[in-house]
Amino acid sequence: MVSIVYAMGGPGGGAAGGQGGIASLVPLILMFVIFYFLLIRPQQKKAKEHQEMLKNLKKGDRIITNGGLYGQIIALDTESISLEIADKVRVKIGRGYVAGLLKSPSQEQSQKKQKPEKQKSDQLKSK
Repeated sequence: MVSIVYAMGGPGGGAAGGQGGIASLVPLILMFVIFYFLLIRPQQKKAKEHQEMLKNLKKGDRIITNGGLYGQIIALDTESISLEIADKVRVKIGRGYVAGLLKSPSQEQSQKKQKPEKQKSDQLKSK
């Protein structure tokens, strides 16, 4: 009866150990690939776009800071930006604290004018 129990057992540790090691790494590698494409890569792309936006800032642009201040750039330096947040109220912030670029009023008006025209053209196309 003891020989039957030994016959039912799996092979020794040497034969299955090589396959088990490689097979256990596959899910780990797959998880890393998923994390790369879903988390790491989009974050790197967003950071690259933010750096490009910071390089292209110019005097007169309207921006919002990470602290929530809205203002217009009045002076630029390599490391800092001077903002006018109200009449004769100026603050100086670091370039890295710019959250985003706001649309100028002229851009907003041109987009508002384009939207009704686009809607009319879409209506004509559907008829």
